[in-house]
Amino acid sequence: MSWFRKKNQRIESVPAEERRVKTEGLFEKCPDCDAALYKAELESSQQVCPHCGHHFRLGARQRLALLYDEGKYEELDAEVVSTDPLDFVDTKPYRERLEQARRKTGLPEAVINARGRMGGHPVLTAAMDFQFLGGSMGCAVGEKITRLVERAVEERAGVVIVSQSGGARMQEGTFSLMQMAKISAALALLAEARLPYVSVMTDPTTGGVTASFAMLGDLNIAEPKALIGFAGPRVIEQTIRQKLPENFQTAEFLLEHGMLDAVVDRREMRDWIVRALNFLYNPEGRLKPFKAELSSGNGLGLPAEQPDGDTAAAAATAAPRAERSEANRPTD
Repeated sequence: MSWFRKKNQRIESVPAEERRVKTEGLFEKCPDCDAALYKAELESSQQVCPHCGHHFRLGARQRLALLYDEGKYEELDAEVVSTDPLDFVDTKPYRERLEQARRKTGLPEAVINARGRMGGHPVLTAAMDFQFLGGSMGCAVGEKITRLVERAVEERAGVVIVSQSGGARMQEGTFSLMQMAKISAALALLAEARLPYVSVMTDPTTGGVTASFAMLGDLNIAEPKALIGFAGPRVIEQTIRQKLPENFQTAEFLLEHGMLDAVVDRREMRDWIVRALNFLYNPEGRLKPFKAELSSGNGLGLPAEQPDGDTAAAAATAAPRAERSEANRPTD
C-alpha cells in the first residue's frame, strides 16, 4: 500500500506566456550607477535616472511629444523614404536593411518632421532616431530636413533639429555626403530670413551630422554627457599618436572649450527652448538689405552726399548756364 497517490496521472502544463517572473520587464538597470529603476518611474522622469542623472536614449516620437505644447504635433513628409540608389550589398542587401529597420522601429525613416507650437510659437522640428540604422543620414533624411527648413521660411516659423546620429549613411555613398551641403544651404536661407534655429545634440551626434547642420544653430545645446564629435576617439588617437584628454568629445568638454552654448537637462529642455524662442523669435521680421544710392555722373561709385545751402544754390545756378552753353554751341 502506497502512502501517496496522484489524483491525476499528468501534471498540467503552464502556458508559455505565463512562464516568466511576474516582475520581469518592470525594471531597468542604469548603466552609470547600476541602480535598478522601475520603468514607470523612469518614464515619469523622461528617461532620466533619478539617482545619477544618466540620460537614456529617447525615440523621435517621444522626443517630439516632450517638446511640443500638450504633446501635440502634426507629422510631415512621412512619404519621403530611402531607396537604394547604388544597389548596395554588404553582408545583406541595403533594401533588406531598410525594411528590417522599418519593421523594428515602426518609423518610415531615421528622422521625423513635425509642426506644432512651443510656448505658443510656431516651430518646425526634425527629430532623429538612433534605432533606425544608427540615425544615419541618407538622401531621404537630407531631403526631409531641407523641406522642413524651406517650409519654415515660407511659414515664418522657428526651427529645432534634434540630432542623434552616427553620421552619413555609407550604403548611399557620395549621395549621403551631398546632404551636408544641401541642408547647410537651406539653413543659410533661414538665417537670411532672420528666423531662429536651435540645434539640440543628444547621444550620440557624430560624423557628417556634426560636421554640418548640428553645429550651425543660432544656439547649439546638448544633453549631459552626450557623445559629440566627427571621428571616433580611437581613430583620432591612432592619427595623432597621443592620448586624448579625459571626457574628450562629451558635451561638458565641448562646452568648456566654447563649442556649445549650453548643456541642458532633458527635464528642463522644453522650458529652455521656449525661453530662447521668446528672445529670438520675431514673426514680423523681414530682411531689408542695405543698398547705397549712388550719385549719377560722378563716376566714382560713391554714395551721394547731401549738399549744404551754398552748394545747392551754386548747383541751381550752374544748371541753366550749362543748358545755354549747349544751345549756343555751333553745329557742323
